[in-house]
Amino acid sequence: MALRSDWSQRTCSMARGLDILGDAWGMLVLREVFFGNGRFDAIRERLRVADSVLTKRLAALTDAGLLTRRPYDDGGRTRQEYVLTAAGEDALPVLNAVVIWAEKHLPAPSDQAHMYVIHSTCGRRTSSADTCTECGERLTAENTSWHSLARTGAPVQLATAATKAAGAIKATGDTNATEDKGTAA
Repeated sequence: MALRSDWSQRTCSMARGLDILGDAWGMLVLREVFFGNGRFDAIRERLRVADSVLTKRLAALTDAGLLTRRPYDDGGRTRQEYVLTAAGEDALPVLNAVVIWAEKHLPAPSDQAHMYVIHSTCGRRTSSADTCTECGERLTAENTSWHSLARTGAPVQLATAATKAAGAIKATGDTNATEDKGTAA
């Protein structure tokens, strides 16, 4: 079932991109996975979203190739968590742009309702979605942190498809497992 009109065959690149990235719930799901929070129950709890809504968004992001499912053992049975793909990581500048635009143009309802994009390499906050405004280095999921004051007192290093897969292989020797980064505070 389509979440809304299908724009996937439009001649406009922006329309085709918005077909995938133009859904607020989908963007918030991606935010959670970038924060290392890829388990269904943890995403649902953090977003306070209905199971049916979350299920549809996870399926849409998976079908679009931004997320993939990976097994993990919860101590009693094998379950699935969602991890970024390379295409999912490539969506980072879009999410960064939304954060930076909102911080610049929208009032925050409280002192804790701020989120900043931090270039981890130089440790500075940036006002560009794809390049550090302090040192000029290109921003990637590997060198970017988000600092959500409502979540944690310190910036959180973003998850990447490569680090999640490599962490699991290193920890377990299993190429089908993923690193469990846990729920971001």
